[in-house]
Amino acid sequence: MIVFRDPSEIPAEFGRSVVAIGKFDGVHAGHRAVIERLKADAAASDARAVAVTFDRNPLALLRPELCPVNVVSVDRKLELLGELGIDATLVLTFDQELASRSAEDFVEDILVGALRVSTVLVGRDFRFGHRGAGTPDLLRELGPRYDFTVDVVDDVFIDGSDRRVSSSWIRELLAEGDVATAAQVLGRPVDVRGEVVHGHKRGRELGFPTANLSETTDAFVPADGIYAGWLDDHDTGIRHPAAVSVGTNPTFDDVLVRQVEAHVLDEVGLDLYGHDVTVEFAQRLRGMVAFEGMDALRTQMSADVEATRAILAADALG
Repeated sequence: MIVFRDPSEIPAEFGRSVVAIGKFDGVHAGHRAVIERLKADAAASDARAVAVTFDRNPLALLRPELCPVNVVSVDRKLELLGELGIDATLVLTFDQELASRSAEDFVEDILVGALRVSTVLVGRDFRFGHRGAGTPDLLRELGPRYDFTVDVVDDVFIDGSDRRVSSSWIRELLAEGDVATAAQVLGRPVDVRGEVVHGHKRGRELGFPTANLSETTDAFVPADGIYAGWLDDHDTGIRHPAAVSVGTNPTFDDVLVRQVEAHVLDEVGLDLYGHDVTVEFAQRLRGMVAFEGMDALRTQMSADVEATRAILAADALG
């Protein structure tokens, strides 16, 4: 997938495009439905399949006090979009100039002028341009003038729920630690990626060494607690079953920031320091609690490992 960071980077010979516009935060099941429609429309018209998104949530500029935490970083968003098989993504810098640009100028300069759009795909509640004046109805009005059609994509729902798929819902689920439902809404597992760094080595002292992720990760970290999951080592290509801890470990008073730690099951002497890894969350086992002494903590960690083993084995059987 080609990534353009400015409309001026799009070459004149790029050709006509079918374009889907949105924040695409999380690249969740709803976004994936849009992308599938995008690819089908592009194939039918022999055009390029292009996503147009932003380098930040527009609220970060317009109403920072209301801006939510991103479900994924911009780099992770681009990686996920690329995995879906589209031709290109245009990442627009959402600055004051873009915020003040009229909806019609946005269409004329970016969609028509740079991307030579033939079809625009948007959700029913999509807004763009200065003060959100651009709507699907405005796009339909402008289409005949600029030779493009508009495809408004319906909301997506997961089985058994009457709530539409959205990034807001995913944030709520992650804040509750419900990674299993969040994975359904995302259309993919909940995971975070980072570098393995040195920690307090307390897990090793307890007999349960852990791989500690750096504070900088590429996604919204689920609620504090213990999870069954996986550790994917990108340096070796090996996928390890793991019991995962998120939080500050209240049994001790020297952990000041939230940590993601993964204890790899049934491995002795595994050295992951400096490795680029992804920790994937399968199911939450319990919340984070303080224990009275190391023995009580060690006993609970043994139980957590066995619960993790059982959950991952059941998942493997389908």
